[in-house]
Order: sequence, then C-alpha cells, then structure tokens
Amino acid sequence: MGERVLIALGGNAMTGPDGGASPVDQHRAVEQAVRHVVALIEDGHQVTLTHGNGPQVGNLILKNQLAAHVVPPVPLDWCGAQTQATIGTLILNALGGRAAVVVTRTLVDSADPAFQDPVKPIGRYFSEAEARRFEDLGQTWRRFERGWRRVVASPEPLEILDAPAVAALVAAGFTVVAAGGGGVPVTRDGEGRLAGVEAVIDKDLAAAVLARAVRATVLVIATDVPRAVVGFGTPRARPLGHVTAAELRVLHAAGHFAGGSMGPKVEAALRFVEQGGDRSVITSLEDMGAALTGETGTVVRK
Repeated sequence: MGERVLIALGGNAMTGPDGGASPVDQHRAVEQAVRHVVALIEDGHQVTLTHGNGPQVGNLILKNQLAAHVVPPVPLDWCGAQTQATIGTLILNALGGRAAVVVTRTLVDSADPAFQDPVKPIGRYFSEAEARRFEDLGQTWRRFERGWRRVVASPEPLEILDAPAVAALVAAGFTVVAAGGGGVPVTRDGEGRLAGVEAVIDKDLAAAVLARAVRATVLVIATDVPRAVVGFGTPRARPLGHVTAAELRVLHAAGHFAGGSMGPKVEAALRFVEQGGDRSVITSLEDMGAALTGETGTVVRK
C-alpha cells in the first residue's frame, strides 16, 4: 500500500552538474530528477512535490539589475511567482499524466524579526559602486569576501494559503507541484488584505508546513547526499540512519548541521515529525525509494 508523500526537491535537482541554470541545463536536470519521482508513483505512492528556485530567481534578479536603467525592476515576490510557474511547467512536462501546478502563496508575519535584520544573500556579487546604486532603489546590500551582494529577509512560513487547492487536487488523484521556492511570501494587514513582500522563504521549512496541510504521512527532503552527517568535515564524521526526533533535536542544538545547507533540512524534518507527521526522510534523489522502506537515508521518527 502506497503512502501520501511530500517530496522537497533540492536546488541540485533543478540545475546542471556544474550548477548551470541555462534552459537546456534545467530541462535535463528536471527530467532526470522526475524519473526518480515517477518510480515512487509507479510503486503506488501519492506524491506532492515542492522545489528550490535559487538559481532561477538569481537569474531574474540579474536581468533586473542589468536592465534597471531601461525598465523598472520587478519585486522579489514576482520573481518567485514566475519561477514557480516556469519550473512547474518543466516538471509537468516530465511527469506527464495527471499532474498540476499551483502557484502558491505563503503567509508570513510582517512583524517577523527577520525583516529588521535581512541576512539571506541572493543574486550575484557586484562592486560597491553598483551596490550603492541599487541601495538607492530601496534594496539592502552587504559586503562579503567576494564583493557586495543583496540581502533580504527570510521570515518563518506560517501558512500555505493555497493548501486547500493543493489538497483538492491531491484528493482528485493529481500529482501536484506547489510551494516552489518556499512559496510567494505575502503578509496580511489588519483588514485582511494580502500583499507580496521582498523576502525569501526557506523551501524546506515551507515544505514541512505544506506536508502537514495536505496530510502527508512522510516528508522526503531530497538532497545531494544519502544521509545527514554528524560532525561533517571532521575525523569523527558519521552518517545518521534511524534517529528519534528528540535525539536529532539535541544534535541540531549542538550545531552539527550548518545553517546554510543541512541545518534547515534537519529543522524541517524535525518540525514535521514533532507536529504530528509519521516520519521524515533526508536522502538523495537516487535513494528515495529505499529510504521510504527504511533501508537507507536519515529517517526521523517521534
């Protein structure tokens, strides 16, 4: 009997082996990734998909920056919506059959502390002079070792607003692609009106919220390694297999998982299980099938 599975595809599933994000690179990468997803569907699992969009949004931002003197740059939430539709279309074409894309909005709190201290870097590095020019347009830029880079807020995802539409499509037998890139970030004012905001939502944390909303039993976080590793980069490094949420929470609090890479994946896996999910799995695309049966991967249970 198959399970209701939500798969969060990592950014590596959307680009070429060298990180290239040309249309040809993306087309090939998506087709390869989706083959592993189709195998799960053929095994009887009901699959919902979400995905990263960092390189794609980066490309749109660069186009905005290069053409800023010709056409007004579009806001970041627009970039998120555009990439959801573009990547979703590639996934649909690769999936075939009964599949659908939902351009998804994610509610965040306008009072989230992240808006007061934007730290999430996006786009490419520029010189200080160019960075100052974009700061005049209201953007926030910070200096890094390789140059200046734009930074934005990364607020907590509170609710996937379009989850009811996703759930209805899932119930009708569709494989649904939703909440790409964490969803389009929106806030709600005192009168209930929604507005997009300049922010980036972590896609794995949003995947945990969506997984609960569509009543998935398993959250699969597909990345480029077969398991999460404790003590990564040290002589005492060891891969994690089956682990309880309590054990993993202690390891996470001890700083074993880097904030810019495995940390958000571990946090998403923990939240899903701690808030009622059956189990979470962190593994590679190639190992998803074996990880669902417990043969490999980092498998988190309450």
